[in-house]
Amino acid sequence: MKTAFLFPGQGAQYVGMGKDLAEKYPQAAALLTRAGDVVGYDLLEICGSGPEEKLNSTMYSQPAIFAVSAALLDLLMSRAPSLKPDVTAGLSMGEYTALYAAGLISFEDTLRLVQKRGQAMQAAAELTRGAMVSLLGLDELKVIELCEEASGGELLVAVNFNCPGQIVVSGTVSACKRAEELAPRYGAMKAVPLSVAGAFHTEMMDPAAQELAAALAQCAIKEPGQVSVIANISAEYYASADAVRNGLVKQLVRPILWQRCMERLLAAGVEEFYEIGPGRVLTGLMKRISRRTKITNISSVESFEEFLKGNLK
Repeated sequence: MKTAFLFPGQGAQYVGMGKDLAEKYPQAAALLTRAGDVVGYDLLEICGSGPEEKLNSTMYSQPAIFAVSAALLDLLMSRAPSLKPDVTAGLSMGEYTALYAAGLISFEDTLRLVQKRGQAMQAAAELTRGAMVSLLGLDELKVIELCEEASGGELLVAVNFNCPGQIVVSGTVSACKRAEELAPRYGAMKAVPLSVAGAFHTEMMDPAAQELAAALAQCAIKEPGQVSVIANISAEYYASADAVRNGLVKQLVRPILWQRCMERLLAAGVEEFYEIGPGRVLTGLMKRISRRTKITNISSVESFEEFLKGNLK
């Protein structure tokens, strides 16, 4: 039976995440403290106490999500060492955690990359006026038609293909507003503006992509080995360290093909999925992609201990 570890991306953060882990497990507290030493601020304090506005900022949320996900992974690997992934995947920023989990990038280097990514995306967003809107209940063709009408000559493209009936569009603030207003006419159940700093996964992130490329060129990345990692932008497995660098740069300016990635893993015979990190976003998406597929959510002390109780007899 093949196993996949999945890791959430930006948007999974919430004030209080990781606090229960640090209070219950000294091992988790040590890792989160170590993460704070790397980024240069009290990351555990921001995760546990916020304020929410600060935690939701791209430059803070991305390192925070990675650190909490890594702490959960560390606990899981130490308490259930027989559980090993055949493949890892992460949604957008979560792909960095997937690469770390597969042993391709060290903890410190992954954290520095994620911190650089968040800072660069925040800076690029401040140079432009971008936004994102999640469209519920529309297929890909309808979303493309909607983007064509709502763009008004401005940038508006589909960028996150998350699951059947959930596609996110990204572009200028005014184009996203028009998409939100036109969505009901196209049959959308709902159009939800996302709380993000800018038009992620579009050409508006070009300055961030250039900064990230420079950081990745200096980062030690191992060649893919026993644990495969699937790329967001292609739904293909990474075949080399250079492909990883290229994929992470392009990820900032290209669509995220999450549904296609999960369908690729299912077709390859993956039967057990574990979402490791704050929240339940990926668990919810999998239920929409393949209702019968088993997915275990490990996002807190409660869910972690529930897993141990059911699997370690």
